[in-house]
Amino acid sequence: MNSSKLIIVGDIMIKNFKQFMSKVKKMKNKTVVIAAAHTASAIDAAIMAKKENIAESLFVGDKQFINKYLQENASEFIDVFSILDTGEDLELAATESVKAIREGKADILLKGKCATATLIKAVLDKEKGLRTGDNLSDVLVYEHPEKLVLLSDGGINLYPGVEEKISIINNAVKVAHALDNKKPKVALLAAVEVVNSKMPATVDANIITEKYKKDQIKDCIVEGPLAFDGAVSKMAAKAKGITSEVGGDADVLIVPNIEAGNIFGKSLTYYCNYRVAHVVMGAKVPIIIASRVDTAETKMLSIALGVLSAQ
Repeated sequence: MNSSKLIIVGDIMIKNFKQFMSKVKKMKNKTVVIAAAHTASAIDAAIMAKKENIAESLFVGDKQFINKYLQENASEFIDVFSILDTGEDLELAATESVKAIREGKADILLKGKCATATLIKAVLDKEKGLRTGDNLSDVLVYEHPEKLVLLSDGGINLYPGVEEKISIINNAVKVAHALDNKKPKVALLAAVEVVNSKMPATVDANIITEKYKKDQIKDCIVEGPLAFDGAVSKMAAKAKGITSEVGGDADVLIVPNIEAGNIFGKSLTYYCNYRVAHVVMGAKVPIIIASRVDTAETKMLSIALGVLSAQ
């Protein structure tokens, strides 16, 4: 890999989570509101974020559970966090968390014990939610040995069409910019590099690439369709005759549907053992939709990514 494309913090592109955390720690603290915070991993993530000096937290949920957990596991934090008691009512916790954002009490929204659908319903409420008019999409960042790579969307959009995919690109590009990558290279993934009418992913990728060439997608470089190897491996790109800025060195990988993104994202964790963080973009504030099986570290890194994306 061309080392000149790797970034020094504050210059071109943050290349690992160490640099990433270094930048976040220098920023003004943000406040995370945790919807249905009565779950161990969410509380642990808030404690880690506090220890690392990256964010304050507002707990919304079952106050009795939260206080009991802190007393038994981190008694020094018993009076550190603000708690809004909504009991075990998950829907109320979601709506009150969104309300806290609207009232300026928090800058980032983190899902605790409530279901994703419950939180998103509150976020998308036409009168009391956090709509902007943009589509929501999940942006995952994984720590490859060479650099941080972005993947979208494996969590929100099921089978996005062309316009939805453009929104997914735009949301991912905003995160890339927050990571100091001023001109991210975006690969539209498919199984092959040729357009095949029987393979919708290739057709969509071709349409989107043409829109990019007409300057309808800005602040990034877009190419597709590209198979995964042609997108991330210089050797594969050369063997396939791919000569472009994106081929073999993509910074952002756009998957064709939620199945591809979900399987890809989980394989990074369970097979590659890569550290990851992810954030949902497109609302008024970054939203962290953590999986039930995400570790406290993953949630803490996601909080840091939310802080970075909220600037």
